[in-house]
Amino acid sequence: MKIGIIGQGYVGLPLSVAFAKAGVTVVGFDKNSELVQTLNSGVSHIEDIKSVELVSLVLSGKYKASDNPKDIDGSTVIIIAVPTPLDSKRNPDLSFVESASKLVGENLSSGTLIINESTSYPGTLRNLISPIVEKYSSVKGLNLYAVSPERVDPGNKKWNLRTTPRILSGLTQEGTQKAKEIYSLICDQIIEVSSPEVAESAKLFENTFRQVNIALVNEFARITDSLNISVREVLDAANSKPYGFMKFEPGIGVGGHCIPVDPTYLAYISEKNGIEPRFIKLANQINLETPSLIIKKIEKTFNTFLKEKNVLVCGLSYKSNISDVRESPSKILGEELMKSGARVDFYDPNVEGLGLEQNLALNYHLAIIAVGHDNFNLEEIRKRSSLIFDVTGKFKEFPTI
Repeated sequence: MKIGIIGQGYVGLPLSVAFAKAGVTVVGFDKNSELVQTLNSGVSHIEDIKSVELVSLVLSGKYKASDNPKDIDGSTVIIIAVPTPLDSKRNPDLSFVESASKLVGENLSSGTLIINESTSYPGTLRNLISPIVEKYSSVKGLNLYAVSPERVDPGNKKWNLRTTPRILSGLTQEGTQKAKEIYSLICDQIIEVSSPEVAESAKLFENTFRQVNIALVNEFARITDSLNISVREVLDAANSKPYGFMKFEPGIGVGGHCIPVDPTYLAYISEKNGIEPRFIKLANQINLETPSLIIKKIEKTFNTFLKEKNVLVCGLSYKSNISDVRESPSKILGEELMKSGARVDFYDPNVEGLGLEQNLALNYHLAIIAVGHDNFNLEEIRKRSSLIFDVTGKFKEFPTI
């Protein structure tokens, strides 16, 4: 069996490795020729994929990266795993999905199963991907289609491709059945739903749920601060309830590809259907404004303004103990600090070029721990900083939200 996987990023590469380890021959297509060369040399750019396992799969012939779209021909299955970002106006940008669909249609000489893993609004498989593939296909009507939205959580040691339940559905029952057979090679639990639109909607709601609740707890932190109550003590107390409550932690906002982006896809399709997505818009607004409100909290805590002060932001990745900086709220925090007149440096031991030795100043008026990395050099942060504020609440010795 041969599987072609379009896109070799945070979703596509782990997927490629999982199928190759299951004994399937995998062609990982990516337009980035430099990345293709790196992958074929056995070097992984994703921290959850070790280079030693990648090089083993390359040498065994089970995995090959390619920038030649003709290499996907002859695949039993094609999986689309490309980015679905927002454009400059924060509207859904499906240009990568459209390009991938055209590429698939143009390069298949026999019918195959085409699966979309890229997150998008309901109707994308039926109304966008399938028509584009068929338009450019020389084997019209012979392809099957299914959707199985990715569920990748970088750095999560418990929930991975094998252990995370997978939702899927095809445009036809045959497509659904074949998709189940394929994913059963790498997943322990497969959940079939009634239509691709249900699967696509489920993925959007999963992350909209998180976006809304993170916004709620960030707003709640402002309320408790005004009452001179510890938000974290309140949350710990509420979390003692054994039912009907899920604990979320306050922070500087939301990051990664999913939570800042997916709710906008849901809001987009909602508005197209005449429904005003009020909760989603408000949650997005609250999370985007949280970094500037944290700056005000810091200035209030230390009774000082940050204008013309040297500030070290500790943590640029979007969550703890990973290197992924996509949609990182720390970037927004840095921008807001600079708007307030501060001079800003970033320190992140997990991001290349942002170690403490990278020409950073020796003395800072303030260090802000924006992300709770386990490998922070706290001793050095203390030496270099007059004041330290911990947004995460992880390090109990410092003031926090």
